[in-house]
Amino acid sequence: MQIGCHVSISGAIHHAIDNAVERECSAFQIFTRSPRSWHAKKLTSEDIKNYKTKLDNSKIDRFATVVHMPYLPNLSSPSQDAYTKSVDTLLKEVERCGELGIPYLVTHLGSHLGTGEQKGIERLSKALMKIAEIKNDVIVLLENTAGQKNSVGSDFEQLASLLFSLKPAKRFGICFDTCHAFAAGYELNTEKDVIKTFEKFDQAIGFEHLKILHLNDSKGKIGCNLDRHYHLGLGFIGEKGIGKVIKMMNKRKIPMVLETPIDDTRDDFENIKKAKELA
Repeated sequence: MQIGCHVSISGAIHHAIDNAVERECSAFQIFTRSPRSWHAKKLTSEDIKNYKTKLDNSKIDRFATVVHMPYLPNLSSPSQDAYTKSVDTLLKEVERCGELGIPYLVTHLGSHLGTGEQKGIERLSKALMKIAEIKNDVIVLLENTAGQKNSVGSDFEQLASLLFSLKPAKRFGICFDTCHAFAAGYELNTEKDVIKTFEKFDQAIGFEHLKILHLNDSKGKIGCNLDRHYHLGLGFIGEKGIGKVIKMMNKRKIPMVLETPIDDTRDDFENIKKAKELA
């Protein structure tokens, strides 16, 4: 079972491994820099060495580690300035993943800001295919969306169409978020619901393209189009659905990363414990 959560790099990037081990993670996700800034401090050779050494000394498989893009970039933006900065950030993050030996980079698909899905997808595709300029093996994972206004990629068929249009194909894959899928209208409450939804996913996209799963319950009801993550089993997906997802991912050896809240109800430690109970 490869399961963990998004962990902090506060202080130094190698502290991510300490935080993951402390939480008994066998998978984890990080930001390589501040997610709320366009500026990224350069990774030093010491940063990279310390990170790799600590990971090698842990029991965490490199292929169960993943970076998430920062919050500010919008790869579907019609604003030339925002778009240029977003593409630049994407390319820099692909480089940073390569330096750290992290195989996957998850990206949100952005918002077309009312200019239309087709134009948004065209800008997004153009941006994503620029990663071919970076000569490493990092795979960019497209994350399904909750179906918010002006977003793309909440529908499996649309996500498939985007994925299969990208070149080189080996540089792209999928990150499936359970909260987003549920908010977009895909049923996940019961074991039968989970089987049915992932059959739809497999038919449209294929399990071979699923590299990482974001395991989150939903604070909103099915089809609400709200990206509101919640504690495992306490949201509108519930224990039966979350439990079945975990079992299905375990069987297929797909790493799972929690992005659940930290509040008075539960923290990372308790949500990871709950996931292991549901397994």
